[in-house]
Amino acid sequence: MLTQHQNDLLTRSGPGTPGGKLLRCYWQPVALANELPAGAAPLPIRVMGEDLVLFRDEQGRPGLLALRCPHRKADLSYGRVEAGGLRCVYHGWAFDIHGRCLEQPGEPRESSYKDLIRHTAYPCVDVSGLILTYMGEGAPPALPPFPFFSAPSDHVWTRRMIHECNYLQGNEGNIDPQHLSFLHRVDMGAQVTYGSYLARDEAPVIDVTETSYGVRIETSRIIGEGRRYVRTTNFIMPNNSSFVGVPLVDPKVASPDSNDGYSLNWHVPIDDYTHMKYAICYRISGPIDADLQERLIADGLKEDLSGVRNRRNRYLQNRDEMRASTFIGMGANFQDHDRWVTESQGPIVDRTTENLGSTDRAIIAMRKQMLSAIDAMEQGKLPLFVHEDAADYRLEEFFTGSRIESARDAAQ
Repeated sequence: MLTQHQNDLLTRSGPGTPGGKLLRCYWQPVALANELPAGAAPLPIRVMGEDLVLFRDEQGRPGLLALRCPHRKADLSYGRVEAGGLRCVYHGWAFDIHGRCLEQPGEPRESSYKDLIRHTAYPCVDVSGLILTYMGEGAPPALPPFPFFSAPSDHVWTRRMIHECNYLQGNEGNIDPQHLSFLHRVDMGAQVTYGSYLARDEAPVIDVTETSYGVRIETSRIIGEGRRYVRTTNFIMPNNSSFVGVPLVDPKVASPDSNDGYSLNWHVPIDDYTHMKYAICYRISGPIDADLQERLIADGLKEDLSGVRNRRNRYLQNRDEMRASTFIGMGANFQDHDRWVTESQGPIVDRTTENLGSTDRAIIAMRKQMLSAIDAMEQGKLPLFVHEDAADYRLEEFFTGSRIESARDAAQ
């Protein structure tokens, strides 16, 4: 368990907090690129307790500014994209993506007052269907050279959804392999599936290795006939994870290959009590089946990015379904299962009262890494997995996939 101080360090993400400073050392997603096409209206967003406005200038470049105009604090999301930036419709002040004031129509023509104004602005980039921003101090670090960042656009599928809880418990669920034997159990009859492998062994062997990017987790399950199902997943500093299991192509069309790509869940605080989960699917060898991902992942999302199943309707849990087909009684969509379990823990988990077991070793390792990263920052050092040069990222050991091996192979 953690002390209350440690829990606060890891869960509080607002400006000026140690945890918020840690998260701001990394590039973070703030929207999907298709939510902000060229010519679209500015998008008001909230990230780590900051109210911001995201827009594209006339050159198509994304920009992220503080929501309130520095003049008289009007909401810039109602502004006009023109004059090289975003113009406030109250008095006409205009700002570029760097926060420079371009025009102040009410001031004398010879005035240089606009040159003294610098609005809060954060750099942004378009990557793999995401708009990423850097909200930290100084120059932004290099982007980690993950393959999905440079893959063809049709090899990557992205969506996002709101969870009404702190971001940390969302990410902790991703690196908890044992819960897969229960929470996501769906009766598929006699068909051998990814899910059936997970359900066969409720007490997997979990090995954890600290890496340059976070934590690698090897989970081994006995699946009968002297064989083991071994699954490799990862925690990626400070709020991301990678795993296999979601089919990337329709199994009716092509045989799925668990080593031909992976999924990621990237949890970004909106504030301390809600967060945005970015679901990313990446296929290595060819185009991803986007329609399949929409059915498997995005089904059940409302227009406001919340779920049709939610705490106000008790996630539409059905006890007859629990007896007939699913362990949880909330349909077959894993996103609904994850939303329920993370939100049911409360807005912020009280980790001072936990009773952790051997299956929680990856979560323990993750928390230690994040607390160590906060300590490093307090000493003026860069936290783990932040580099100024892309060549300094060591991703040779990054692997996400699964395999079936004999028990004898596993012993060796």
